[in-house]
Amino acid sequence: MARAWAELMDRLGYDRYVAQGGDVGAGVTDAMGRQAPEGLLGIHLNVLLAAVGLQDQLPAESEQERAAHDALTTFLTDGLSIVLEQSTRPQTIGYALLDSPVALAAWMLDHDTDSYYKISRAFVDGKPTGNLTRDNIVDDITLYWLTGTGASAARWYWESGRAQAAAGAAGQAPPPVAVPVAFTTFPGEVFPSPRSWVEQVYPNPTYFNEVDTGGHFAAWEEPQLFSEEVRAAFRSLR
Repeated sequence: MARAWAELMDRLGYDRYVAQGGDVGAGVTDAMGRQAPEGLLGIHLNVLLAAVGLQDQLPAESEQERAAHDALTTFLTDGLSIVLEQSTRPQTIGYALLDSPVALAAWMLDHDTDSYYKISRAFVDGKPTGNLTRDNIVDDITLYWLTGTGASAARWYWESGRAQAAAGAAGQAPPPVAVPVAFTTFPGEVFPSPRSWVEQVYPNPTYFNEVDTGGHFAAWEEPQLFSEEVRAAFRSLR
């Protein structure tokens, strides 16, 4: 996917561009930073995926770091079901995602605690959080339903997991990131990462900031704040 995005930018005629990613996109953007295609000036992330595999190596001295460890442990013990199902049996859940709008909606809405409660408030109490309105949430679910992409989206986890396992078995360590890295921590993230954690994975980030609102789907939930962070992250690269 990272190579495809770089090829797309080249075909569109962009000789200078940046990349941003959260959730699955964070993995793609990290890969782009390591591949460092010509024209990529820098990357910006809002979730530290590498923390999952580095949990025992991450600092736990400050109160913020310990809270981050608690959040990560909670995610790995109580919030990983969607990842485990899709990375091991994507077709099994895929039949439901393509057969029932209710199954699709339930699978997408109960993603993580922060998003679940915010979405619940929008539907049950009529009190949306930021851009997480009833209409926008239904639009997102409908996009998957009308295009029939629930199963293929789930299968990405299966394909990605096997590629990573094969690389690990072959002893292939990923190359270091070769472009500037910027990072924004949103408070409602599944496990909000302090700067010390980010620096364990990306030494000397060119930009780091912790904002006051937003969660795992920050670009969807707080688009104005998110766009401001992206602009700030890449301002020095213009």
